[in-house]
This record gives sequence, structure tokens and C-alpha cells, in this order.
Amino acid sequence: MSRIVKTKPQLIMKNGKPNAVIIDIEDYRKILERLEDKEDLDDLIKIRSGSPSFRKLEDFLAEKKSNAV
Repeated sequence: MSRIVKTKPQLIMKNGKPNAVIIDIEDYRKILERLEDKEDLDDLIKIRSGSPSFRKLEDFLAEKKSNAV
């Protein structure tokens, strides 16, 4: 597995304790992408472990329209 972070993060200290981190924008985007992938995988596992329920598209759209009013 390749490393995500290319540059060393810069810590911002407040009262002698780490308060924030500055990282390269590309590193940040890669971290967000991996987090989204993890969330998608968690959702897929949850769906596969239960019994999915389905409904007609027309029913979904009608419900959405009635909730928008």
C-alpha cells in the first residue's frame, strides 16, 4: 500500500498542545477519497447483512413530491 501523505504535516500549537494540522491539499483530497470509499464499503456491508426492501420509482417520487410541499 502506498503512502497517502507526501509532505510532512505541520502542527499548529495552542497553549503548548496540538490544535490543528496543515497538510498538502492533494493529500487532503486523497484522505477524503479514502474515507468516502470506507463509508461506501460500510454501507454495502450493512445492506448485504440485512434484507433489502425495494419499492417502485413512482412511489418514491410521489413520496418525495409530497414531502417537498
